[in-house]
Amino acid sequence: MLRRILAVVVGIIVGSICITVVEKIGHYLYPPPAAAAAGDMKALQVYINDAPFMALFFIILAYALAAIVSGFTASKISNNGKSIAAVICGSIFLLMTIYMMASLPTPMWFWILGIFVWGLVFIGHKLALKTKKI
Repeated sequence: MLRRILAVVVGIIVGSICITVVEKIGHYLYPPPAAAAAGDMKALQVYINDAPFMALFFIILAYALAAIVSGFTASKISNNGKSIAAVICGSIFLLMTIYMMASLPTPMWFWILGIFVWGLVFIGHKLALKTKKI
């Protein structure tokens, strides 16, 4: 039981790190205004309305990588062959994603991909099953 809880916690941590790294790359390539980067929600809302497609797509890429990596990590650590830990990680990230999309004025395509992408935890789970057990 403790191993499965640890699997979810580590999956969330590793997924969060992936999101942060890929979003930092996106911010480097498509820098937001200083006020938006400082956490001003009004400035961030204005930026999202005017942001280039790739600036927002980097966020979707971050979510996709995080889904695969968190699903892989959680499944590998839980070490029981079941996708429960991966699904819990994906569900937690999905809820956080919906909250962020509801807080900011994101376009419809972002909503569709933002929700769909968390299903990639199953790919991470399948990859974990194909590698040696730890």
